[in-house]
Amino acid sequence: MTTLAGSNGIIARLRRLHGTEDPSINREETHCDVVKIKRNKHQQHLAQLPKLSQSVDDVEFFYAPAEFREALLTRIAHATQRICIIALYLEQDDGGKGILQALYDAKRQRPELDVRVLVDWHRAQRGRIGAAASNTNADWYCRMANENPGVDIPVYGVPINTREALGVLHFKGFIIDDCVLYSGASLNDVYLHQHDKYRYDRYQCIRNGKMADIMFDWVDNNLVQGRGVNRLDRPDRPRSPEIKNDIRQYRQELRDRSYHFVGTAGDEELSVTPLVGLGKSSLLNKTIFHLMPCAEHKLTICTPYFNLPAVLVRNIIQLLRDGKQVEIIVGDKTANDFYIPEDQPFKIIGALPYLYEINLRRFLSRLQYYVNTDQLIVRLWKDDDNSYHLKGMWVDDEWMLLTGNNLNPRAWRLDLENAILIHDPKRQLGAMREKELKLIRTHTTVVKHYRDLQSIADYPVKVRKLIRRLRRIRIDRLISRIL
Repeated sequence: MTTLAGSNGIIARLRRLHGTEDPSINREETHCDVVKIKRNKHQQHLAQLPKLSQSVDDVEFFYAPAEFREALLTRIAHATQRICIIALYLEQDDGGKGILQALYDAKRQRPELDVRVLVDWHRAQRGRIGAAASNTNADWYCRMANENPGVDIPVYGVPINTREALGVLHFKGFIIDDCVLYSGASLNDVYLHQHDKYRYDRYQCIRNGKMADIMFDWVDNNLVQGRGVNRLDRPDRPRSPEIKNDIRQYRQELRDRSYHFVGTAGDEELSVTPLVGLGKSSLLNKTIFHLMPCAEHKLTICTPYFNLPAVLVRNIIQLLRDGKQVEIIVGDKTANDFYIPEDQPFKIIGALPYLYEINLRRFLSRLQYYVNTDQLIVRLWKDDDNSYHLKGMWVDDEWMLLTGNNLNPRAWRLDLENAILIHDPKRQLGAMREKELKLIRTHTTVVKHYRDLQSIADYPVKVRKLIRRLRRIRIDRLISRIL
């Protein structure tokens, strides 16, 4: 008697002979084959990245901004060889003053210490958005240098483009001896939770002498000694128009400057890969692009500003079509650092959080089917009047991307960005990873339907009028790209 399996096999062979095989089966098999080929291409990119061996005992997570502040101050106080602070800005407020004073104290106590600070050239020489450029951060650096004669702490201004709107220093990291304290945070009151309010970010400390050397040497060769880079702690610094040509050449040079090192780790052990890049064709951007489709089960993304480059949106849609789960954690518009409460005078910059919400609403309306099936989970973070600045990626339990990259068109094209990619194939960092994600989700609510988000008609009158005017002249997309 012929078994059912046997008869099915005979029928299948007859169908193939007569060309009557169910075409949907072929389509399904073909689709699976295409997906496998594409995934192999993405996995191949990650496999070819040089990786540095990392001891699990030398990775530390901090889960709150005040904790990060204390860790940074402690490491500055105990440094024995070098301190290199790189941030978008070091602000002249209580939080920033605490950091700069700690640097001067450390240098005074140990004159042999190599201490240097790097910040964005343009940002340091203006006031906060909407404020006059008097008593700037650069002026403060000069005063601190005068008040501490014989204690030399150079503060370098790094110009990534001729105008701040067209590119800034978004390279992150605090290199102290053989440690890299990594965060997307800049240095001021809210990032450091100096007083009541805080701006939430991610904070990791990785002790890895090889990686610290690679990053320090790159910063020294390409930023400290870069064309157009000048000291901000000196009053005789040039004006931006005087170095415009140098800045343009410098930007072109930076596009080709990657880390160059030989890996020391295989694909089956805990490892770290530092990445740096400027421009859409950078290795960092390519790695982000290839990292996302490598998710076998789940991709988690954090970004404060929902304005993903189209190429990353396509990645997300493909993952959803392939049956994978995608979780996106973004800030509520009121948790955006550009948000202006309705009881305060309105400025044009205050429209940005609304533009980001419009982007998110449009994205969700396209993908509502996947929201309904819990394949796409979008969370909005909000904790009173504190703000949200988290960014990064988690791919399954295997990969983590630490970065200051906001995953928006500006980061993709204009700013100098960097990251540390952690490969954890044995899940050795699993407990810290889960704790970090659990805490990030604490102050979030899940968006169940795109209509849960406000539409333009619900916005304050001034915001509504501005957005409609911007849309009429098609400038809203340009603004989204550069801000």
